[in-house]
Amino acid sequence: MKLIAQGAEAKIYEAEFEEIFGVPLLKERVIVKHRIAKRYRIREIDFKLRKERTVREAKILHRAKVFGVNCPHVYEVNLRDMKLVMEFIEGDRLKELLERIPMEERLKLCREVGRQLAKLHKAGIVHGDLTTSNMILRDGKVYLIDFGLADFDSTLEARGVDLHLLKRAMESTHYKWFERGFEAVLEGYAEIMGEEARRDIERKIEEIESRGRYRERSWIG
Repeated sequence: MKLIAQGAEAKIYEAEFEEIFGVPLLKERVIVKHRIAKRYRIREIDFKLRKERTVREAKILHRAKVFGVNCPHVYEVNLRDMKLVMEFIEGDRLKELLERIPMEERLKLCREVGRQLAKLHKAGIVHGDLTTSNMILRDGKVYLIDFGLADFDSTLEARGVDLHLLKRAMESTHYKWFERGFEAVLEGYAEIMGEEARRDIERKIEEIESRGRYRERSWIG
């Protein structure tokens, strides 16, 4: 296995997988997510937390698939070592891809991002870390990846925060054209969720943004 990323909660490896639940397969590239033990936590609590988060992520990915979201398949859940073995999504990361294609293609992909996010929200799931770094284009389809911060939450507040985070990430990474891009995201979102849901989510985003401006003004004052 080759370590490709390490966060506060887990190490991410790229590996070759030869069997699923004991069934031999052709070698396939996979992602192995290993939730590592935290020595500062009481051992029993640490084990419980890592188990809950591993199971939750697997359940979230399964439910997202059922609702038509393009995301990795889960091949194996190892609750002894707290490892998830998932499909390796090979393709172009949207963070870089969006900066080197014409505007018309950018907006087309942004609308597809909106459709994928709407399907996720329709499943009662929020991603929790929506950036174009966590989106990959494979065979003409936009895939969402990295569900480590995802949760089951169907409230308007949670969905609004999800889209607010994406808007801020786009403003930071794609600042030259993010307004048109985020508008395209909302257009795609409305195709799945409906225009009323779009209006509700836009109002919620404005409310979340106004809270942030209020806190900033209060701190400065």
